[in-house]
Amino acid sequence: MEKRIKNVTLAIIRGDITKYATDAIVNAANSSLLGGGGVDGAIHRAGGPAILEECRKIRDRQGGCDTGEAVVTTAGRLPAKFVVHTVGPVYQDGSKGEAELLKRCYLNSIQAAVKVSARRISFPNISTGIYGYPKKEAAEVAVAAVKEAIQTYAGHSGETFLEEVAFVCYDEENERLYRQLLDQEGR
Repeated sequence: MEKRIKNVTLAIIRGDITKYATDAIVNAANSSLLGGGGVDGAIHRAGGPAILEECRKIRDRQGGCDTGEAVVTTAGRLPAKFVVHTVGPVYQDGSKGEAELLKRCYLNSIQAAVKVSARRISFPNISTGIYGYPKKEAAEVAVAAVKEAIQTYAGHSGETFLEEVAFVCYDEENERLYRQLLDQEGR
C-alpha cells in the first residue's frame, strides 16, 4: 500500500527490513549500539561486521546513543547505503514521556538520513518488540511523526528532500494497523 503526501511516497511493506532496497534502513538499536535481539540483531547479522565497527567508533566518541536520538553508519552488506540507529523508549505505562521519545526517534532518524542525502528511508516498528510499546499506539506516533517530518523536509518551492518513507512491518498485526491509519487519511 502506498500514499502520497507532498510528493513523498508513504509505503507499507510486509517483510524483512534487511532485504528492502532503500537509501537508509532504520535500526531499532539499544543504547550500546553493539547489536542485540530482534531487528537490531537481524540488521547487524545481515549487514556484517562493518556496521559493528562503525558503531564501536561512535561509542568510543560519544558513549552510545540516547533514547530518541539517532546516529548513522554504513549499511555494510544490506541493500542500502546507510543504517540509521535510533534507540526507542522502553514502554512503562505511557505516562513517562514514551510517546515524545518515540516521536523523536522518527524525527531524528529522518533528519539524520536527510543529512547524508538519503532520499528513501525504511523504518521497522520501533519499540514494539521487547521494549513493549503497544503496537497501535506506536503506529499512531510513527505515522504522525513521519507526516510532521514530511512537512519539514518538503521544500518551499515544492522540492522535497525525501522521496519515500516505508514502514516495513515484520508481522501481520503491524501491517494491518499501519494500513488502517493510512486508509483513514483519505477520508
